[in-house]
Amino acid sequence: MLLFLLPLLSSIDLQGQSRISSPSHAKEPNQIFLLEINGTIGPATSDYFEEAIQKAHQSHAHAIILKMDTPGGLDTSMRSIIKTILSSKIPIITYVAPEGSRAASAGTYILYASHIAAMSPATNLGAATPVNLLESSSSQKKDDKNQNPKENKNEENKIQSTAMDKKIINDANAYIRGLAKLRGRNQEWASRAVIDGESLPAEEALEKNVIELMASNLDELLKQLDGRSITFHKKTISLQTQNAKIVEALPNWQNKLLSFIASPSLAYLLILIGFYGLIYEFSTPGSIGPGVAGVISILVGFYGLHILPINYFGIALIILGLGMMLAEAFVPSFGALGAGGIVAFILGSFVLIDAEKFPELKIPRILIFSLAGISALFVFVVSSMAIGSKKRKVASGSEEMVGSLGEAIEDFEEDGNVWIHGELWRAHSRQAIKKSQIVRVVSREGLELEVEPYDVKNNNP
Repeated sequence: MLLFLLPLLSSIDLQGQSRISSPSHAKEPNQIFLLEINGTIGPATSDYFEEAIQKAHQSHAHAIILKMDTPGGLDTSMRSIIKTILSSKIPIITYVAPEGSRAASAGTYILYASHIAAMSPATNLGAATPVNLLESSSSQKKDDKNQNPKENKNEENKIQSTAMDKKIINDANAYIRGLAKLRGRNQEWASRAVIDGESLPAEEALEKNVIELMASNLDELLKQLDGRSITFHKKTISLQTQNAKIVEALPNWQNKLLSFIASPSLAYLLILIGFYGLIYEFSTPGSIGPGVAGVISILVGFYGLHILPINYFGIALIILGLGMMLAEAFVPSFGALGAGGIVAFILGSFVLIDAEKFPELKIPRILIFSLAGISALFVFVVSSMAIGSKKRKVASGSEEMVGSLGEAIEDFEEDGNVWIHGELWRAHSRQAIKKSQIVRVVSREGLELEVEPYDVKNNNP
């Protein structure tokens, strides 16, 4: 239940306000909303952007400035942001800033989609080739270099891979050229950014009609925008920015947290930490802390995966694997459950995210195998303890007394007293026992022992 409530809870801050601080909805024609994308573009980024645009429309903002610094991100999230830009009833100006920032990969597409594109000095854009193509191209070159002309076993796979790469790159090229044509920007360079992975600094981007403006800071940008005419939904409008009221709709701590946990590697790690926290809690009841931390880690981890494009079969395998390893800790099967759990865990980790469709979200193999190794060590320790407990001699209880040696403290023929393990016991014997004679316990019934004489020299009764 808590897992399903998380999306609702994440939309409310501690004061009961929206995730994005919004101003009064009173109509103010010269309001300008300031948004910010800083870091990798993912589902949390597109959610933040769409919500902020909605707030801007509700407030009748005059324009929206998107301040951006990104290395790229998910294609699906990028296209979601671009669809929002294209359907916006308010002009959107994308501004790559501050100095040293970039609009690489997905950022280049967003910049091209915006009604006005601006950059700060010492910034750059480009490198818009899909990531999986870069990896494919690299492996292709390596294969071609090492290929033996007499061996063409992988030729068919290479052809299929090349055909798929062409489809992806043609799609990306057509997409960015369409955006460039819509905004009247340089289509040829846009193609080179996709096909050849070219990049441009701000100054050259301005010269080549990739962007419209270059400004050192926000105030300078507002001055350059003031009075500028743009064609917007088949209408020409003039921007009034000189005395505009800037309304910041920047990501708050919840947006930043969602962006942070929307990393498959982090979410994956949180689930494992939570799993071991629960094991510790179950093995040492009453500690409370590890159990609480474990539950929270698992919920946050699964929520992080929930907002990512995951394969639910992979999730099911991971849960199955963790369950089997947990069962090994409490129902020892001498490694059978644990080994099966590790295999299910590794398989689920590899199919959790489609690496071909979403290479940016691929979980590193080193992380998968490291965690699987830790889990295997855990299962080995638990199994060893279980096997050892089966072989270990009983060290307590009535069974522990059987076979123990003691000393008679008096002569007796049937009933008497013996000294065993530093304690005085009432004993019964079918044979006569002399004082100081060594006896061995045959059985125990309540507080009385059945004993017999013991020959120390010959080690037998």
